[in-house]
Amino acid sequence: MDRSGGSQSPTPTASLAGLEEKPRLAGEEVSRRPLPGLIDASLRVILAAALFTELGVVFLSTLSRSLLGIPWVWTNEAAEMCLTTIAFLGGAFAYRRGEHAYIRTLLDALPMRWHRAYLALIQFLVLIVAITMGMSGYSFFLERWNDLTPVLEMHTGWFVLPLILCMLVLVITAIERLLAQHRPTVLAVGCGLAVLILTLVLSREIWRPWLAGDATLSLALGIFFATVLIGLPVGFALLLSALCYLHTVGTMPTIMLSQTMTRGINGFVLLAVPFFILAGTIMNEGGISRRLVHMVHAFVGHVRGGLFQVMVVSMYIVSGLSGSKAADVAAVGLVMRDMLRQEGYSLEKATAVLASGAVMGETVPPSIPMLVLGAVTTISIGTLFVGGLIPAAVVGVCLMVLIYFQFRRSTMTRPPRATFRQLAKATLRGLLPLLMPVILFGGILAGVATATEVSSFAVVYGLVLACIIYRELGLRTFIRGLVDCASVSGMILFILGGASSFAWALTVANLPHRLVGLLSGVHQSQWVFMLASIVLLIVTGLILEGLPALLILAPILLPIAGRVGISQLHYGIVLLIAMGIGAFMPPVGVGFYFACAVCETTIEKSSREMIPFVIVLCLGLIIVALVPWFTLFLPARFGLSG
Repeated sequence: MDRSGGSQSPTPTASLAGLEEKPRLAGEEVSRRPLPGLIDASLRVILAAALFTELGVVFLSTLSRSLLGIPWVWTNEAAEMCLTTIAFLGGAFAYRRGEHAYIRTLLDALPMRWHRAYLALIQFLVLIVAITMGMSGYSFFLERWNDLTPVLEMHTGWFVLPLILCMLVLVITAIERLLAQHRPTVLAVGCGLAVLILTLVLSREIWRPWLAGDATLSLALGIFFATVLIGLPVGFALLLSALCYLHTVGTMPTIMLSQTMTRGINGFVLLAVPFFILAGTIMNEGGISRRLVHMVHAFVGHVRGGLFQVMVVSMYIVSGLSGSKAADVAAVGLVMRDMLRQEGYSLEKATAVLASGAVMGETVPPSIPMLVLGAVTTISIGTLFVGGLIPAAVVGVCLMVLIYFQFRRSTMTRPPRATFRQLAKATLRGLLPLLMPVILFGGILAGVATATEVSSFAVVYGLVLACIIYRELGLRTFIRGLVDCASVSGMILFILGGASSFAWALTVANLPHRLVGLLSGVHQSQWVFMLASIVLLIVTGLILEGLPALLILAPILLPIAGRVGISQLHYGIVLLIAMGIGAFMPPVGVGFYFACAVCETTIEKSSREMIPFVIVLCLGLIIVALVPWFTLFLPARFGLSG
């Protein structure tokens, strides 16, 4: 057996796109033909410019207000225009690059002869969503054109234009991929789907009475779960389900989806999402992550379980700097992978440790799920940031104890304890990177700047370290990082926009009130309600991935928790960890695929290694849930309301 963890099995490993290595959707690769090449080049330029402009506007306006006392009142409108561009055009670009989150479990289980039909069906569904949403967006564009923004007096229709262009790019992309597939299969699937839709439209008056009331809601939820399980990217499944609900009800125009989708990504707090992802990219490319990992290695590398203990502690520290799960996993995993291989550690077990550390990092600020939770609830971002520190540490200690006992009988040679000189040298090398969380917390707690404004300072500080002090980040790499960051941010924000539309449809269908009624039997007891919620949240996080589930369920469940007598801050932290467990739980959790990709391991073997870690993660979550002090102590200490 290969002790290094390198698999000799023919089972494919996971790709860096975050999913299992597989036959890629036809046309996912960047095309070299003139029109697709022009589209991709144009999107790169637009996205890099939008992100750089957003960064400059937020950073300079914060400096102007803080140092000169001169506020730039127009910056919110300019930054939100940039964010809308990143959300929609970045989401479309991410789809062209094959970076949207989707589940391939059913496809992998099907015989190969069904793959062509399956992939054609996915593209047709994307095409239907894009055409329908494009028409809805155009109507919304015309409706808002005569309205002007209060400061810059821009036509508000400009904020809808990126949505229309996004859907146009998606239509072109879907058509490209269909044309690249097996023509007879595409024609057969297209004709079958067209006949089905035409039959449903013509027989609408027959079947509509059967779908009154709860049946319509059940249909929308059923379509969502079915399309997610067959591999439709999550953002498109959310939009398709909302569209089906509106067409079935027939009392509201589809323009409502464009309105809710645009409104769902237009929040000042969400401006921090691309900033924190960009900070993670700068950390990886500029040598900041490497210095932090080496510093942690000097302090805990001698502990039983050595490099795995280093990985857990590093994930805690790096999570507090990048904000993105993908950035955290890449930052630590890519630095440590070769070290683990050289020392003879199992990379399959390393994958489990890496994924578990990412779950812990869900409540280490700055966390993007925390930003989203703060955006959709009344909990302040600063309170969430402070409240998540100890719960994450509790989960981290549980993981380190598990690793310690797993290596109790190991014959691997442990490195000697670092000398004082070595510790001092490692600390000096990691001191400047560690100032990043000081900037974040100091700015927020002192009331100098918001989380969004502070995130722009984190990016600029990282650039100074990477470009000027360490000189490891060049201009070309930085520009490529801007594009990659805008693509990932666009994918996340596109999902959030789709989740906003779906959540609006569920609200119209009175799902919150129905869910309250469903939980009425358990919310008489705080602990029964908490444990029932944990099960619900883990399962939901497993199926939906963290952010869509968070956006849909958080506004529904947090008020119920408050009525039961549970602190909303405490419940919110439990919610984040539970959904993180689901997102990284094999074999469906999308985050687990990314951990496998970084460690270059197989899904099957890594899943087996993940079992004890999932158990310990659940144990750590229950400890946090049953002891509110872990969450509430620090916010109370800093005078923050929970």
